[in-house]
Amino acid sequence: MKLIGAILIIVATTWFGFEAAKKLSERPRQLRQLKVALQSLEAEIMYGHSSLSEACNHISKQFEKPLSVFFSRFARRLSEGETFVSSAWKESLDSIWNKTAFGQGEYEVLRQFGETLGQHDREHQQKHIRLTLIHLEREENDAIEKQGRYEKMVKNLGFLTGLLIVILLM
Repeated sequence: MKLIGAILIIVATTWFGFEAAKKLSERPRQLRQLKVALQSLEAEIMYGHSSLSEACNHISKQFEKPLSVFFSRFARRLSEGETFVSSAWKESLDSIWNKTAFGQGEYEVLRQFGETLGQHDREHQQKHIRLTLIHLEREENDAIEKQGRYEKMVKNLGFLTGLLIVILLM
């Protein structure tokens, strides 16, 4: 009975460690997807001459969750007549935030970008998108560095924590 309990404790803490490591590896991947999505938004605005809601609707179909959900909610809020683009952006961002692997830095970058969205002509909007992409590039580099530094450690820490708990309970 003790052996089964010990195995369950080790499996549970190891699983927790792997889940924490998964979040570390998801962050750079989601950041790359977000950068591509913003580049697609730039192309839709600059060359497709699409409205913001149409552009976001197209983008939502090109990506997987949580970005697809974000862009579709944003497009829906705009098409329903949301008065302020910035509030529609922030509400859409807040609604999916806990489903992403993003950190606080990405939230601030995206929130600030949302404040400028739809308030300028195409050329200025393009400059804001490119500035946001530069900030996201910096965040992606930070995420890759953290992944390399901590991913293996977190996995091992989960297993070793379980082992320590088993030893203390014996």
